[in-house]
Amino acid sequence: MARLVDVIEMMIKEMLDENNGAAVINRSDLAERVNCVPSQITYVISTRFTNGQGYIVESRRGGGGQIRISRVQRMPGTNYLMHTINSLGDTISQQEAEIFLLNFVDYGVMDKKTARLIKAAISDKALSGIDSDKKASVRMDIFKNMLISLITN
Repeated sequence: MARLVDVIEMMIKEMLDENNGAAVINRSDLAERVNCVPSQITYVISTRFTNGQGYIVESRRGGGGQIRISRVQRMPGTNYLMHTINSLGDTISQQEAEIFLLNFVDYGVMDKKTARLIKAAISDKALSGIDSDKKASVRMDIFKNMLISLITN
């Protein structure tokens, strides 16, 4: 059986699909539908609908707990990768990188095999010989270089 957070995420994604990538969600109403507290809706939105995952979330004050979620418009593959590379900082966690890779596959920017290869190259296991305080920056260097190689063919 799916966990409650997965059910909430799925429901929100269905709302987005039904409304051309944008939906206004009332936390209280959704919480009542799934039989949970509104703070769980907030938790799902804050962890699974972030900018890095391709979403824009706007909270409406005084609107009874309404939240507007929009999917970022997908760009053609090369432009999307360039935009991502330019927006990346100096460090990245394994989890953050995996989210980017999932989005790339979902958006049709890269195939699953390429994403799996990149994921393996930037994994904690592959970087086991690197000091833990340097891992995130080494991971980012590898991640950016691999993305750039996909653009420059």
